[in-house]
Amino acid sequence: MSKIPLSKCFVNPEVEEAALRAIRSGQYILASESKAFEAELAAHTGAAAAVLGSSWTMIVYLLHQLQGVGPGDEIIVPSHTAFPTMEPLIHLGARPVFADIDDSYGMDFAHVESLVSPRTIGVIGVHLYGHPLDNDLFLALARKHHLWFIEDCAQAQGARYNGKTVGSMGDFGAFSFFPSKNLTVLGDGGCVCTNDVQVADRLRMLRNHGRQGKYDHEFPGYNVRFSEISAAIGRVMLKHLDAFNENRRKIAARYQERLKGIVHLPPVRPWATPVYHMFVIRCERRDELQKFLKEKNIETGIHYPKPNHLQPGVVALFPNTPKLPRTEQAVKEILSLPIHGEMALDDADRVAGAVAEFYGKK
Repeated sequence: MSKIPLSKCFVNPEVEEAALRAIRSGQYILASESKAFEAELAAHTGAAAAVLGSSWTMIVYLLHQLQGVGPGDEIIVPSHTAFPTMEPLIHLGARPVFADIDDSYGMDFAHVESLVSPRTIGVIGVHLYGHPLDNDLFLALARKHHLWFIEDCAQAQGARYNGKTVGSMGDFGAFSFFPSKNLTVLGDGGCVCTNDVQVADRLRMLRNHGRQGKYDHEFPGYNVRFSEISAAIGRVMLKHLDAFNENRRKIAARYQERLKGIVHLPPVRPWATPVYHMFVIRCERRDELQKFLKEKNIETGIHYPKPNHLQPGVVALFPNTPKLPRTEQAVKEILSLPIHGEMALDDADRVAGAVAEFYGKK
C-alpha cells in the first residue's frame, strides 16, 4: 500500500510561480515580498506588526535581547516542547524554569504559578501541537507579577482562543515556518508579531546589522534577514492556511470518532479552536504500535521522546533537575499520527483501522 506520511508540504503551480516571481525580481532579501508578507501575517494574526527573521530561534533571540534578558533572570517554560523554545534565553545567560503539563499537553497553570519567584521576568507559553493554552489565565498571572508573556505559536498558526487568533494576545507571538509547520515557506524562517510598533521597528533594525538606512548603522546588529523567495512562497501558503487548518480539524474529528475507547485521545478545551499541527495520542505498548504501523507503511512520530529538563545540554548547565512526573510519564506513551492540510479522510480511516487492528478492536 502507498505510504501515508506523517506530514506533507503543499506545493502547486501557484507556489512555484511565486518563487519564480521573486527570482525574476532581482531583489532577494527583505524587499517587497517580505514587506507584503509581514503586513499579511500581521493582519491574519490580528497584531499591529510582524517582523520576519531567518528562524524562530534567531528572531526570538533578538527579541530577548531587546527585552534585556540576561544572567540571573528566570523564565518559565514547559519542558515538553521543541528544544528551541528555551534555547535563545539560555544563550543570553538566563535560566529556564521548567513547568509540568496538564492532560492537554500544555503547561499546567497551577504549577506555573507556583514557580514564580523574585527572579522571574517572563513566561513562554507554548500552544503545543496546535492547541491553545488558556491565555486569559496566563496573561492575568503575567500582569499580577509584572512579567512579560510570549506566545510560542510555532505549532499553532491560525489557532484561536475564544475567537481570537493566537499570537495577538501576549506581549509577543512567535511563529515558525519550518517545512513541517501548518504555514511553511519550504525552508527555515520565523516571525514575531506584536502590538508594540516601536519594538517591531527596533527588531527590524537589529535583524539587519542595526541599520536605519543602507549605510546608517544605529547600533551593532545581526544578520537574521529573510529571503524574498521564502516570503513569496509564504504569501501563497498563507492564503491556503485557513482551509488547510479546517481540513486538519476534519481529519482530527475522524480520528476522534474511529479511535474512541481504543487509545487516549487529545482533549479540546472549550476556549480552543485547535489547528492540529500534530494529532498526538497516548497509548499502551507505544513502541510496538509504532513498529506495527511502520510495517503498514504508515509514518508516525514521537514529539518529544525526551523532555528538555532531561536533555544533556540542559542538565550540564542546570544540574538541579526538577521532577515533572506528568511530563516524564507522557513521553513514554505519546505517538503522533499522520495529519496535514491535504490529507484525505480515507487515509485517516486507514490509519485508524490499523491502530484498531493492533489493539484487536473492530
